[in-house]
Amino acid sequence: MRRLLKFTASAVIHRVGCIPCRLQSGSPPAPLGARILTNPDDVFQHNMWDHVQWSPEQMQKAREKAEENSRERIPVEEQVRYDREANKYWNEFYEMHQNKFFKNRQWLFSEFPELLPQGCEVRHPPRRQVGEGMVCSETRVREQTSRGDQQEDSLTNSHDVIREEQQQSAYDSVVKPQSVTAYPGQHASFRILEVGCGTGNSVFPIINALRGSDAFLYCFDFSSRAIQLVKEHPDYDPAVCHAFVQDVCDGASLFPFPPVSLDIILLVFVLSSIHPGRMQEVLNRLAVYLKHGGTILFRDYGRYDLSQLRFKRGQCLSENFYMRQDGTCVYFFTKDEVSQLFTDAGLEEVQNLEDRRLQVNRRKKVMMHRVWTQSKYRKSLEHGPSNTDHWPH
Repeated sequence: MRRLLKFTASAVIHRVGCIPCRLQSGSPPAPLGARILTNPDDVFQHNMWDHVQWSPEQMQKAREKAEENSRERIPVEEQVRYDREANKYWNEFYEMHQNKFFKNRQWLFSEFPELLPQGCEVRHPPRRQVGEGMVCSETRVREQTSRGDQQEDSLTNSHDVIREEQQQSAYDSVVKPQSVTAYPGQHASFRILEVGCGTGNSVFPIINALRGSDAFLYCFDFSSRAIQLVKEHPDYDPAVCHAFVQDVCDGASLFPFPPVSLDIILLVFVLSSIHPGRMQEVLNRLAVYLKHGGTILFRDYGRYDLSQLRFKRGQCLSENFYMRQDGTCVYFFTKDEVSQLFTDAGLEEVQNLEDRRLQVNRRKKVMMHRVWTQSKYRKSLEHGPSNTDHWPH
């Protein structure tokens, strides 16, 4: 395993695409997303290098390692328990770590400027955190991927029919039961929802940015302990934010806001914790709550990330889906899988990136490859029912 992670520096200096503004190794300190390793001798000068491309040999070793740790699967009868008791495991996680496990995601506004409504600015310039996993600003342009050539026309047409039926079913299941006449953030002109907010590592940077604006943030988690910690935080402000407990996989539960009312949905390192068989249903449901022109902002674990390769035999639930020692679960995505999930939810691709990093432990002289996916998917401006048709005000 250690041999797998200690890739030679000379093999990781390939860069992806053209990055005109990059600062090469040996230059003054660079913003994250623009630090490119060009001289192997400089590899231990910084903790993180950006836009790293693996060699075919490295990719093959990663595949072999993932295949090895997936050969022995957790018995199906035990898998049911981890799925059914997921809330318990996450409550125990937050009870143990409180709000000290993750750092505040100050990088959010660099990678997802859509979070800030027009005329709203971050009051305090964020300190860039090494290892937070940001993508260079020059890569924020649309990275359109062609999917038309991936299937035969007959299969594509059949798939589109099924997809439209699933989207309509998701819409009907959400819209028809709604009858609430007032809700938190009702008078805001810009509304954000964070799914799986944990203890607020995204919540509080957003709250501080939204103060004084005509914007509102909703956030929820299915861990009651996590939401308790959010509400106990000194920066929590009910005038700007509404935090609540909810299971995003529970299609029968209602959100405290109407369909077609959200400008932004933030989905950061949470979809990976959901069973792969439920992901599409979750995205279909979330898409119903987006305004036409609204966007889902997504970031999560990528295939063959260091954390996937570290799993031991006996921790695999299904292909690329694992159980951690604390009972929580995690899935590792490819770009194509992300594209399929979001487009099947009826959303248009704006960005779909694979963010590869070289993380360095300078003290131990160890190099570790990290892989994340980062995407933006928009709900079409056309052909959509208005929320006012189903949600009286």
